[in-house]
Amino acid sequence: MAAEIPPDIAVETIWLVEATYAPDAAETRPAHRPEHLTRMAALRDEGTVVEAGAFTDLSSSILLIRAASEEAALELCREDVYLREGVWVELRARPFGRVVRPAELPGS
Repeated sequence: MAAEIPPDIAVETIWLVEATYAPDAAETRPAHRPEHLTRMAALRDEGTVVEAGAFTDLSSSILLIRAASEEAALELCREDVYLREGVWVELRARPFGRVVRPAELPGS
């Protein structure tokens, strides 16, 4: 498969985590949102979180995470205030191939 990728393109394997909101998230989320957003911004600044956001219907959040394993990606989410406080009620992770330029890979 690597031969199919042009030399100026790379595929970075990261983790796509979907975090499902609790049915009462519209009521419980506001009290915890500042802490959650501050943490997501810091993780993004350090390069661990590539992208994070929520569907506007509060069905779930999507996080793109650089982690060594599925368990490491899920653990990062388990440490979040949203999961600790019941705003998120379920996590699912899947490997995701992110198309980048080789210079964009961590450590380049």
